[in-house]
Amino acid sequence: MLIRQAKLSDAVAVTAIYNAEGVATTASYDLEPVSVADREAYIAEHLSVGLPFYVAECAGEVVGYACYGEFRVKPGYRYSAEHSVYVARSYQGRGVGKALLAQLLADARIAGLHVMVGVIDAANTASVAFHASFGFQAAGVWPEICWKFGTWHDVAVMTLRLTESI
Repeated sequence: MLIRQAKLSDAVAVTAIYNAEGVATTASYDLEPVSVADREAYIAEHLSVGLPFYVAECAGEVVGYACYGEFRVKPGYRYSAEHSVYVARSYQGRGVGKALLAQLLADARIAGLHVMVGVIDAANTASVAFHASFGFQAAGVWPEICWKFGTWHDVAVMTLRLTESI
């Protein structure tokens, strides 16, 4: 497996993964499939401001991706980031997500970030456990904050402190 910085040409694979593992599930609260042009812009935006956007490649095929961005836009939040990790279903459970998140966390530490935030559907016990395996801690649950598939969903917020508090 190769973890590398994404290229715009990866947008086709990233789109397919996101639509299947994000939009078609509660891993994301987008309600409609996104286009390749949308994901090209998303990748380009990250790269243009120096934010990491990684893909995992196996045998020449992009099988997962991960990135982080601003948690909130107000300046007081500048040392916190929110991340996303998506892995093609056929590669889940093979360490792809772990390799991607480990790379993101290493970059976040180098960038001087203090806290990484995960915003997860509270019923997604696999994602909650995945984050806990990296030391993320529960920071609260936002009840019935998202509407998808004809029902309300609770969102779990998990955080990982990357640096020592002052």
